[in-house]
Amino acid sequence: MTIKVLIVDDDPLVRAGLAMILGGADDIEIVGEAGDGSQVPPMVAEHRPDVVLMDIRMPDVDGLTATEALRAAKEPPEVVVLTTFHADAQVLRALRAGAAGFLLKDIAPAELVGAIRKVAAGEPILSPVVTRQLISHVSGGGTESRSGRARALLDRLSEREREVAVVVGQGRSNAEIGSDLYMSVATVKAHVSRILTKLGLNNRVQIALIVHDAGSAS
Repeated sequence: MTIKVLIVDDDPLVRAGLAMILGGADDIEIVGEAGDGSQVPPMVAEHRPDVVLMDIRMPDVDGLTATEALRAAKEPPEVVVLTTFHADAQVLRALRAGAAGFLLKDIAPAELVGAIRKVAAGEPILSPVVTRQLISHVSGGGTESRSGRARALLDRLSEREREVAVVVGQGRSNAEIGSDLYMSVATVKAHVSRILTKLGLNNRVQIALIVHDAGSAS
């Protein structure tokens, strides 16, 4: 299956470089390029990409605003935020908006191609640096009210679903979760799907955020 990708970045040289890297993969098709977040909704409607590779800092409509608008729409594409700012305070906002991943622009070409494939297959992807910062921020800087809301959400789940959610919060793959909890990959996928539905979430990254907010990850 061909993965259709829309590239969004205000720097034409960056867009050209990303298109060259991703366009070299047999299973990836670049369906469009946008220089500002305002161009994203009509281009998504026209080209129906599977994945939008989104810059954060753009002059008119920034990538976070565009991501929030996309993820609020019906049947949205997956969004991967790509930026040079690994310490950007807006990482959390991007992930809470429903972005499936957050990568740095210095990522190796092969890793970028692999990340696009993983996101298109429904797996979240975060750079290791961003993951460490995210977990530190959430565990150290969460408010009491947010922790309470997160715990209330997890209380909606069955005991087995909570177990799966906690391991998702540790960044484990479906195969790893299955091995940890002694269940098949198909059963893990079914549990994850029910968790997303019960909690009204878009992806596994948001499950992980709730788990960390609730203090349930270890």
